[in-house]
Amino acid sequence: MTSFDVIIIGGGHNGLTAATLLGKSGRKVLLLEAAGNVGGALHGYEFHPGFRAGGLAHIVNRLDPDVAKLIGLQAELPEILPTVALSETGMPAVLRGAYGERTDGVTAAEAVRFSELREKLLFQAGILKRFLKRRPPEIGAVTAGDMAAFASAGWNMIRRGREEGRDFLRMLLMNVADVADEYLTDDRLKGLIAFDATLGIHLGPRSPTSLLGLHYRLTGEAGGAAGAQFMPRGGMSALAAAFEKAAVSAGVTIRTGTSVTRILADRGETKGIALASGEKISAPVVVSAIHPQMTFLTLVDAAELSTGFLRAVKNIRSKGNVARLDLALERVPEFSGVLPEDHRGRLVIARSIDHVENTFNPAKYGELSEDPVMEITVPSLADPSLAPAGAATLSALVQFAPYQLREGWEAGKPRFQKIVLDVLERHAPSIGKSILGSSLMTPADIEACYHMPGGHWHHGELQADQLLVNRPVNAACRYSTPLRGLYLASAGSHPGGGISGLPGFLAAQSILAGERR
Repeated sequence: MTSFDVIIIGGGHNGLTAATLLGKSGRKVLLLEAAGNVGGALHGYEFHPGFRAGGLAHIVNRLDPDVAKLIGLQAELPEILPTVALSETGMPAVLRGAYGERTDGVTAAEAVRFSELREKLLFQAGILKRFLKRRPPEIGAVTAGDMAAFASAGWNMIRRGREEGRDFLRMLLMNVADVADEYLTDDRLKGLIAFDATLGIHLGPRSPTSLLGLHYRLTGEAGGAAGAQFMPRGGMSALAAAFEKAAVSAGVTIRTGTSVTRILADRGETKGIALASGEKISAPVVVSAIHPQMTFLTLVDAAELSTGFLRAVKNIRSKGNVARLDLALERVPEFSGVLPEDHRGRLVIARSIDHVENTFNPAKYGELSEDPVMEITVPSLADPSLAPAGAATLSALVQFAPYQLREGWEAGKPRFQKIVLDVLERHAPSIGKSILGSSLMTPADIEACYHMPGGHWHHGELQADQLLVNRPVNAACRYSTPLRGLYLASAGSHPGGGISGLPGFLAAQSILAGERR
């Protein structure tokens, strides 16, 4: 039986981050990936001859600076991209800089109102961020470090005044629609923040606690700017390559096309893993950077875990509601009213709060909206290798597409694609005539392609009851698990999804700190 100090299961960016940090510490690390290459959701695929999709994610807005430094990207972050809120009836509203440091296409009074809301939201997100870059506190065993974090957050609120503290507590569990109505009058801006608060989350803008989704988004940063977003030079595949290169440079052994079938354990202690080939590899520490439900319900013998723990894992809500459409186009698309250079940014179709809410309503019952909301990018502008010269690729994340579609995705998929294309045509006239090929990935397709139960890219809902000490479940919220030597490091762990690398980074720190249960 081959032996390593640490085995990492899953070669997504979190697994690679954990592997790199552990490898740099001198551990002998083996990373195993079932797919033919590492990168996870950063890895693209050819969907039409000569045209490639850049991966499931198409924008980076959460990459942690410590992770960026770990993989050598700290000096290579490109320009911050704008967000364009499209309109069918007039000019778009444009957020420039880090989530609207400047706004174009709105009245001077509305720009002031948005600036006030932005400042408040970034302050509140900054309070929450203090708890996202450390392990959640252990209930009943709060440490001095935990107390210091609480004190620091409290002091920061006190410095801003009593009213700011009251506002934080008042707004924390509010819905984003009420907050938007409180500050803004422009439906384009209100629709945009309603969309951003609910993207990838099974909530509508009028659902209680939906503002948390926007807070979570704004805890992210790029190049030190909170709320900023960018596309890596060379596209998402270049970012995947940077993570891989860092792991290899740290001495990590990477094996792709290698499926793990069992995490080996004896009397509550991890011993290693078994592969589909029958090979067994021993290690005192195993880090699972895949979905928590796959870890505990598929790879671990149920006899090693308690019934209560398994029940909690089974109850993790992880049903995706976002579809991804990729288009191969003869030429770069032109959206009405959008400046040529702004096509490099993020284009959002969410006309108003009601538009987002009315799109969510059918999804609650497993049905499709006839007028979906979506986020659009043109990835080939950042990575020309995705399309032939003169041609282009378009990527759209379409919300809300229920994992369990009542009519079934076999029948619903072509109908939904036509709906999405009709919406795109209204904003980019004649785009249909430019389409050479297409690929629509439903949540069910995402589940099959990326091995994500439910097709949920966060590996579990980002809602109040599945965050912090309850992510993924309380007994495994601090990366260590009831099985000694087994750690979690995927998006299903604290602090959650997005291309941040923090779950992998914090899990590796826990191991290096010698925390064992």
